[in-house]
Amino acid sequence: MRGYTTTALVLTTLASLALTGCSDDSSDSSGTSPAAASSSRGGSDAAGATPLSSAALSKRLLTEQDLGVGYVHKAERAQHDDEVSVVGCPALAKLGGDAATGGSLDFPRKAKAAFTYGANGTSEVSEELYSDTAPKLSDGVDRIFDAMACPKYQVVSGSAAIDVTTQTSTAPADLGEEQWSHLLTYSAAGRRSVVKQTAIRAGNIVVVVAGSPALVDAHLDKALAKARSHS
Repeated sequence: MRGYTTTALVLTTLASLALTGCSDDSSDSSGTSPAAASSSRGGSDAAGATPLSSAALSKRLLTEQDLGVGYVHKAERAQHDDEVSVVGCPALAKLGGDAATGGSLDFPRKAKAAFTYGANGTSEVSEELYSDTAPKLSDGVDRIFDAMACPKYQVVSGSAAIDVTTQTSTAPADLGEEQWSHLLTYSAAGRRSVVKQTAIRAGNIVVVVAGSPALVDAHLDKALAKARSHS
């Protein structure tokens, strides 16, 4: 396991924001109460054992129509040229350059989409779907979320440094067989941005929703329902 797309997008996005000024998303987190991470094993793997193809996963991603008025699909971010590194969190740094510069979870079957929301597109939400056997998905997501659990560290890109604090957050225990969630706060140049990142495993699929906390909470159920559909 060399990288994680959500982690990578968060790191590269904040590295870019550090050069242009962070947006303050503190209002989005007003209803969030961080608590112990939810990661419950067990339950049925009703979604089946055979992994889905990337093409099948892409059909199960949320669309602008699913999300509603005000959402605009966001083009995939180009790779950032500056080297991005993690300081003060050895476990995350050990994931290697891929985790900080756009690498993906090391599963070949995947699909992703990102959206902006609001009149100025200041809020964002992204969805990623992965498919493999349940044990492989379980072990992979466990490893990454454990690595991200450092309470404080820095992301460095060129001459810019972003301070990051991490808190475990609750994910709905009634969704899927396993749940993981973090609330991350990024600070740079006197500004801060809050990102919630939640992963749900349902059988042979992992759904990852990340972005403004209020948007993640609003669309997590819908993302999982569509990901589990058989259409």
